[in-house]
Amino acid sequence: MEQQDGAARTWRERWWARRHRAADWTLAAMAYPWIALMVAVAPAGPLGGTAMQASGSMPRVLSMAALTFLVPAGVAALVLVRRTRPGLLMAASAALLLCVGDFGTPGLALFSYAAWNENRRSLAAWAVGLMGASIAQFSLASAVVPGAAVMLVLVFQAMPLTVGLWVGTRRELIANLHERAERLEREQHLLADQAITAERTRIAREMHDVVAHRVSLMVLHAGGLEVSAADERTVATAGLIRTTGREALAELRGILGVLREEPDAAAPTAPQPVLADLARLIGEWRRAGTPVDWRVSGTPAPLPAQTERTAYRTVQEALTNAGKHAPGGAVRVELEHRPGELAVTVDNEDPPDGPPADPPPGSGYGLAGLRERLALIGGTLAAGPRPGGGWRVRAVMPAGRAPESGEREPDKDCGAERATQR
Repeated sequence: MEQQDGAARTWRERWWARRHRAADWTLAAMAYPWIALMVAVAPAGPLGGTAMQASGSMPRVLSMAALTFLVPAGVAALVLVRRTRPGLLMAASAALLLCVGDFGTPGLALFSYAAWNENRRSLAAWAVGLMGASIAQFSLASAVVPGAAVMLVLVFQAMPLTVGLWVGTRRELIANLHERAERLEREQHLLADQAITAERTRIAREMHDVVAHRVSLMVLHAGGLEVSAADERTVATAGLIRTTGREALAELRGILGVLREEPDAAAPTAPQPVLADLARLIGEWRRAGTPVDWRVSGTPAPLPAQTERTAYRTVQEALTNAGKHAPGGAVRVELEHRPGELAVTVDNEDPPDGPPADPPPGSGYGLAGLRERLALIGGTLAAGPRPGGGWRVRAVMPAGRAPESGEREPDKDCGAERATQR
């Protein structure tokens, strides 16, 4: 049914795009017999009644027959170009009016000229000349009374002229409205781009003034503590803080360059983390004083890079939340490889000293970003308190098909990457 509707819609669009050409051919087919009749039997004008005058020798008969065929064919050919060159049809109709008294073709010419030519002065001159010549032709060359001649001119020439003026004015109005709408749309896009650029610049300035300054102070203090401390554990912790802060500053500098859209700035091109980087992540948290138990069950299988990144970010976000809201509590990380899917479970126990009185501030968008990231790959996320106390984060994601060698997997989680970072 949808295919039939699509085919019908396509046919209607094609027909609508070719409607003017179809009208040209239809008018040309209708004009040919009319002009042939005027040339053959109309008594008005010097060439009127050509067929009736074709008596005598055979050459005269043949020449009159050829004239009766060629003149209508030539004028019908001019009807096909009435939209691009309406002046040619106007001149041919004037010649037919003067030569054979054709009062119908000038109406078509006036309609075409009014609808497709914007020169109104030339149109007015042509209209006055044709109508005056038609009235004079009817009054002098036939038995038509002047009143009836005026009525014929009004019906066959003035009315098509009026309709052509309406069609041309309407077409110009629609074209102007389309142009105005396109211009307004371009202006709206330009204003939106300017607003986005201004907002990105403001965000980059705020991040530089606040975040970068604070992180720089943290790195400096950690460096001083690393140099002056006597305890080895304190020295190791301070070194970890300093290294982590320097990495954060480097990444922040790249993000600020992208936000400001600097010509020489580019998005950070560091390799995205995968499951193989979990050991380094968990090692950092262990060195920071968080007891982490890491287990892997099932038979590991090659996974798509996007699935590995999602699993890594899930563990990273869960460890960050545990460090904020349950510092010192034991954490258990479990990766369970199942047929066709990967389950990641992170459980943290309540801290031995109770929840912190002043926990670090959080954005509140970490779990929301994880849900978006998992939704992109068709996974699910469940987060909530455990029955025996503590907190559990569990994510189940499809294993999918690992890309073959040389095949690049599209990166679909750029937005979620930003949402899950704190």
